[in-house]
Amino acid sequence: MWNSLRLRLLMAVILVVLVAVSVTAVVAGRRTTGEFQRYVERGGPIPFARYAVFLARSYDMRQGWGAVQSEVERIGQISGMRVVVADAEGRIVADSENALIGKSAAGRWRVPAIEITAGGRPVGFLYMIPPTEPREAERAFLRAVNRSILFGALFAGAVAVLVILGMSDRILRPIERLTAAAQRMEKGDLSVRVPVDSQDEIGKLAHAFNAMASSLAMQEQLRRNLVSDVAHELRTPLTNLRGYLEAVRDGLIQPDAGLIDNLYEETMLLNRLVSDLHELAQAEAGQLNLVRRPVKVDEIVQRVVEAFGWQVESKGLTLRVDVPADLPLVDVDPERIGQVLRNLLSNAIMHTPAGGEIDIAARAEGKWVTVAVKDTGEGIPPEHLPFVFDRFYRVDKSRSRLTGGVGLGLAIAKQLVEAHGGEIWAQSTVGQGSIFRFTLPVAAS
Repeated sequence: MWNSLRLRLLMAVILVVLVAVSVTAVVAGRRTTGEFQRYVERGGPIPFARYAVFLARSYDMRQGWGAVQSEVERIGQISGMRVVVADAEGRIVADSENALIGKSAAGRWRVPAIEITAGGRPVGFLYMIPPTEPREAERAFLRAVNRSILFGALFAGAVAVLVILGMSDRILRPIERLTAAAQRMEKGDLSVRVPVDSQDEIGKLAHAFNAMASSLAMQEQLRRNLVSDVAHELRTPLTNLRGYLEAVRDGLIQPDAGLIDNLYEETMLLNRLVSDLHELAQAEAGQLNLVRRPVKVDEIVQRVVEAFGWQVESKGLTLRVDVPADLPLVDVDPERIGQVLRNLLSNAIMHTPAGGEIDIAARAEGKWVTVAVKDTGEGIPPEHLPFVFDRFYRVDKSRSRLTGGVGLGLAIAKQLVEAHGGEIWAQSTVGQGSIFRFTLPVAAS
């Protein structure tokens, strides 16, 4: 039960509320009692001033403080306090307790003295001393105040707990949904998603979870596709090899030069597929052996263009190269970058109809050189564009080698460019062609 986050959060907050309410109640009660006691000790200036006026009239009538003792005792009975009157020199002339008459009043009490004035001059001082123990009325007042503070604190604590219950439910319910979704994902259900109800941290967490689930689902689909695609690509040449060999074994055909060429072509296809898979695996694992050195971009481009010259000419394409010779040197492995260009140029030739155009250009942009391969081919539909660099992904699902090979060329190009610290991306418009760009780091001077 204590493993429940809801219970632990609730208990922790309730404890904080109880401590806060208790401290507030105690401090407020003590403060109220103290302030009330000080008010009583100060004497309540308005009614006490009336007593001073009454005594001043008595002084006027008697022309002195004679016979004031009886009046002081009466005031003491009315007020419930000890009443002391001192003359102008501070000598006590009347005491409701009849104990200090004739003695000095200086420094005896903390209560302030109320001046008694007659004929425009001070004739004495009135001291109203509260009893040491509060009177019953005062005790009743303090009890009522303290009860009110206690009830108010309890009410505030109850309201706080109710608010906390509501807030904890609002906070923890999305977390519970996330937990349930994660448990379903743990069991293999990658289609699970959680609703995003807010833009706060919980909402961002839910959004990140959904993005992760989508990524995992895509990776799982790609993994399945990888197994299926590898099996398919291996099956065709292996089936052909098996068929040829069985026919030779059974004496149905004779192993002439044409048959040997067919068998060689199928084995080369298998070898190329295995080599591409091995190279892609090395690139994705960061284990490619790059022999980097400062080289000129135009030299790499020229070698690749010369290798594809016969294909361009045989298909009736126009190939233009715009790579300035004065571009800064790039820090790359020229063989690997040549492979990137070969893959991109091969795709451009394959998907550009006769009479089309292909442009290769390069420009320096700060610490990078950007190389672009543009064609006027069929283009790539927008829904396929984000996936063209995935393994075995082909826009043409027919899997014909005449329309895109086995779908590893762009995946390998991406890994090779990223292994050099660069980026590669594609832009395309259906019916107008595609542009593939990648960046290469400029060599340190």
